[in-house]
Amino acid sequence: EVQLQASGGGLVRAGGSLRLSCVVSGFTGDDYAIAWFRQAPGKEREGVSCLTVRSGTTFYASFDEDRFTMSRDPAKNTVYLQIDSLKPEDTAVYYCSARYGDYVSFEGFDDWGQGTLVTVSS
Repeated sequence: EVQLQASGGGLVRAGGSLRLSCVVSGFTGDDYAIAWFRQAPGKEREGVSCLTVRSGTTFYASFDEDRFTMSRDPAKNTVYLQIDSLKPEDTAVYYCSARYGDYVSFEGFDDWGQGTLVTVSS
């Protein structure tokens, strides 16, 4: 059973930083990818970043503007999303997800977990 547990959200002032964490479990082998998504109020969910476990390739959405950094600690089965220079428009529920397939793409993710809320005040 795939389990995804995101944490680390909170209320931050614009310009601040946050590091989100997600514990991922339930996958066999290393032929899978993990991604961060976010859903702002009234908007559709959108991909933020994707990382392949086997090859270690990382992909970011075009809006990321180098403010987002995704990393992984295999020993802890945890991935992180560092967000710097936070903006009010980054306010959203952030979800992590994972699926089989060693390729970077925001397609094919179906398991979402409960997400973690990031609120950025101006």
